[in-house]
Amino acid sequence: MTNNNPFALAITGASGAPYAVRLLQELIRRGERVDVMISAPGQIVLGMETGLNLPGRSAEIQRALTAHCGAAADQLRVFGRQEWTAPLASGSSAPRAMVVCPCTMGTLASIAAGTSSNLIERAADVTIKEGRKLVLVPRETPFSVIHLENMLKLARLGVVMLPPNPGFYRGPSSIDDLVAFVVARILDQLGVENDLVPRWGED
Repeated sequence: MTNNNPFALAITGASGAPYAVRLLQELIRRGERVDVMISAPGQIVLGMETGLNLPGRSAEIQRALTAHCGAAADQLRVFGRQEWTAPLASGSSAPRAMVVCPCTMGTLASIAAGTSSNLIERAADVTIKEGRKLVLVPRETPFSVIHLENMLKLARLGVVMLPPNPGFYRGPSSIDDLVAFVVARILDQLGVENDLVPRWGED
């Protein structure tokens, strides 16, 4: 049965906020519905790296992101970290797929441990248990053995590890080009058609 539920996007406090903003914009531009969750550190990094200084309450964040992305009414929803009545917290309304972008090592470890101590972790847990695709965009370097073991544990469950490693074979000329490369790979994993960057072998 086709799952027509919204995509879920979680933004945590690792560097890489431009990836998240561009991903959200591209999903909205293609008419997709998106449920968004932002951690407190993620909100700080968004302001530092993109200049997008969001207000404190979920409803206000939703209005700000809707305007920023040019979303239609009801196309974008924002849920708070402790909003346990959100659809994302239940397997009966599991997201179509979920992306954590960027993903801190703390968030990755909590998902691997199944702690579900906030809505981001619970939504990821629901995504895994319901057999939906979960894509993590881990932003850390170098990786420790702890990081790698947590990634391996999740990868064995079918979770996609997608480090933001842009390719340089197309001769990128701007930061936007590098961001687009990574976002295109994420959209590919979500099954969302895109033409952000030429494919290998294309002129």
